[in-house]
Amino acid sequence: MPDIYSAIKSDHDNHRALMDRIADTSGASEDRKAAWDEFYHDVKSHAAAEEETFYSKLISKTWGQDAARHSVHEHQQLDDLMEELNEMDMASSGWLNRFKTLQHDYEHHIEEEEDEVFSRAKEIIDSSELAGYGERFLERKRKEAGLIEEKKADALED
Repeated sequence: MPDIYSAIKSDHDNHRALMDRIADTSGASEDRKAAWDEFYHDVKSHAAAEEETFYSKLISKTWGQDAARHSVHEHQQLDDLMEELNEMDMASSGWLNRFKTLQHDYEHHIEEEEDEVFSRAKEIIDSSELAGYGERFLERKRKEAGLIEEKKADALED
């Protein structure tokens, strides 16, 4: 079972690869649609799981409250951008321009998280707890992914 840092970093690495794949596609190609769909759903479940497991632990320290609030705020901004992209025509140049904004902002967020937040979090999360937090993160992410799929199915029925 991966520790919390490895679990989050693994997701970030996957998200970076998906963003590169999306940026390398054009129009509303099947590859772009598939990569976007995977990216969108994984980032949404990742962010929710991260907030409920990792950031909830950081809030126990004063500096952690600020870090958690900042990251949750960035999650909301990224979510707004992703929802905006979902409403746009993927074949338009405007879609790619907005996606590049999302890519830039998300890369900034994950670099900040991996460089600054992880190092400070190590002061709070004891090494004996790391695997437990990693397991909780992955379990919460699976639950969130299921909820996203349920919402998607409900939307298709309407």
